[in-house]
Amino acid sequence: MTRIFVYGTLKRGRSNHHCLEGQRFVAEAHTQPIYRLYDMGGYPGMIRDDNGVAVEGEIWEVDAGGLARLDVLEDIEGGEYERVMLELEGDRVEGYLFLHDVSGRPDAGACW
Repeated sequence: MTRIFVYGTLKRGRSNHHCLEGQRFVAEAHTQPIYRLYDMGGYPGMIRDDNGVAVEGEIWEVDAGGLARLDVLEDIEGGEYERVMLELEGDRVEGYLFLHDVSGRPDAGACW
């Protein structure tokens, strides 16, 4: 099992939450204030930012099949996101960082 931080459309009640079906919710969580969300048009992209905020999200325990589904959704192979270790308040878990330029995109702050 892999613990993963989700912060956008994968959170409970959001449009892609169905991708976490069969996985286990662990807790609500916040990142260290070194990340920032940007509105990419219907979904957020989280980047590392020297002027970051504590991004709100959820930690989930995900099995190998669930992790593979998330990697496809986040287009790891196509280079849209990268799965990395994220710094949370009091913890480190895996999560997805956005890899494209966010110049000109609306700042979504700490919560999607």
